Amino acid sequence: MTTPTALGQWLQPAEIRPDATIRLFLFPHAGSGGTIYRNWHEYLPSDIAHQIVQLPGREKRLGETAFTEIEPLVEAAYEAIADDLDDRPYAFFGHCLGAQLAYRVSLAMARDGQPAPVLIGASGWAPEGFSQVTYEQSLMPEPELVTWMRTLGSFPEEVYGNQDLLSMIVPALRADLAVVSTYVDDGAATNCPIVAYSGKSDPLMDPGAMASWDKRSPEYLGNSEFVGDHFYIDHAEHALAVTSDLVRHLRRVVDARR
Repeated sequence: MTTPTALGQWLQPAEIRPDATIRLFLFPHAGSGGTIYRNWHEYLPSDIAHQIVQLPGREKRLGETAFTEIEPLVEAAYEAIADDLDDRPYAFFGHCLGAQLAYRVSLAMARDGQPAPVLIGASGWAPEGFSQVTYEQSLMPEPELVTWMRTLGSFPEEVYGNQDLLSMIVPALRADLAVVSTYVDDGAATNCPIVAYSGKSDPLMDPGAMASWDKRSPEYLGNSEFVGDHFYIDHAEHALAVTSDLVRHLRRVVDARR
């Protein structure tokens, strides 16, 4: 088992505005350091402070060893977030691997009696009906892996012609695919509301797969479907629509708890 160093900073930015009343933790997709959320500061209101959960082996943590199994990764992310929580209500949002991690970290919170997220936003992944990669796929020769990345639209087109960028992205992606391959669904339900988002032509998702969230939450708030594939959320208009809907639900659940 690969055990990453604990030296890196898990939350980016490390400090958030003290006047923000709600916190939002953003979990990135496989191979990413959080670039999918690069413009979210433009979409979110000033009273919601967001932090990207920065995994080892990429961007500012490039020199660290990436995780290759899901349970150790969930536990490490859980510990980092739990240590940083304060009295403010908080929510999770994740895309693909990020949604999977948000779900499992919320279960770890409940297990240890930590305050639960008031909401989970799950995008591009469902606990049932999602095409889970195998460990063998994480070992694909680089040309095949890059072709697969390109098919999904994982990264901007200019990345694929830049070998220096690929040399940083591919190892992180391989590690994250290995992480996903070790996931075993146990049917566990969270203790917080879940709202879902997906692309209409996502090749990794069976029709109706997002409805499987209904059994995993005491309050499933439904799925919003957008034109596009697995990375529909890369389009600015869709990202704005997702954040607007997420904020709407987030304000409602926070107000209901006051």
